[in-house]
Amino acid sequence: MEFLADYAGFLAKTITVVVAIVIVLVVIAALRGRGRRGGGGHLEVHKLNDFYKELRERLQHSVLEKAKLKALRKSEAKSAKDAKKKKGGEQKNRVYVLDFDGDIKASATEQLRHEVTALLTLATPRDEVVLRLESGGGMVHGYGLAASQLARIRQAGVPLTVCVDKVAASGGYMMACIGERILSAPFAILGSIGVVAQLPNVHRLLKKHDVDFEVLTAGEYKRTLTVFGENTEKGREKFQEDLETTHELFKRFVVHYRPQLAIDEIATGEVWLGQAALGKKLVDELKTSDEYLAERAREADVYQLSYVQKKSIQERFGVGISGVIDRVLVTWWERLGRSRFWQ
Repeated sequence: MEFLADYAGFLAKTITVVVAIVIVLVVIAALRGRGRRGGGGHLEVHKLNDFYKELRERLQHSVLEKAKLKALRKSEAKSAKDAKKKKGGEQKNRVYVLDFDGDIKASATEQLRHEVTALLTLATPRDEVVLRLESGGGMVHGYGLAASQLARIRQAGVPLTVCVDKVAASGGYMMACIGERILSAPFAILGSIGVVAQLPNVHRLLKKHDVDFEVLTAGEYKRTLTVFGENTEKGREKFQEDLETTHELFKRFVVHYRPQLAIDEIATGEVWLGQAALGKKLVDELKTSDEYLAERAREADVYQLSYVQKKSIQERFGVGISGVIDRVLVTWWERLGRSRFWQ
């Protein structure tokens, strides 16, 4: 009897554990399904005028005496009232701010396309779009699509200004050149109007170890250069021809939007810092995005648009785990540093 009781207890515990595991799996599956059904993301809009106003008022509140602060607030209120009366209730021009932080695949294009679609439902030629761009370039097709999204803005007749604070090179400059105006920080990197492709070839290594690698194709130029196979001079010539064709298309694209450029002089793959780029007419003015947007906020309503992609359960879980690991490593490293250098 004692054996049966112990066995019944063990069986009950086992069943409880199994049921708990099944429930957890069902919940995870349901959440994943809900995530897939929801999909997409959402557009976030922030009024930068409020952001600049909060910065200014915070500083004034901390620095000015009460009497001076009160007088300033009264003066600002009167100025705002007079400006509103002068305008006669007329709507201010709007400035829509987009951000593009490019990687080699131009992954941010997915967000950019939705942001452009949204703003074109409301923007008029009286308004302006400002793109804060940062990219060192990448894949031709990825940046070609990103540039096409910006071309939609120009085609709609909405003024487009591109601000480059750090870098807009290669595919990044392909995007930048679409702007009616390009503003650059003095030491930003611009240019690199060229095309590059590189790959290793280990054919001789494989041959040395008596390893054969077969490449079968249908079509004379289905494969030109390979990593494992033996490359031929004919394949190299075709590959180089493809690069030259892409470069020529790149040059024509740039000239279409910036005809003032001496394209053969600057389409060498070189890069220039902002100050030199101004002399080459790659940019129109030396100014940071912060300076420009602060100026525009004095006379227009400035809105920052950001399309936020909804993350899947796996992505959120992965980011959470990654964050925990990062915090543990940082804490460990800081403790190690203190023990080695501060004691």
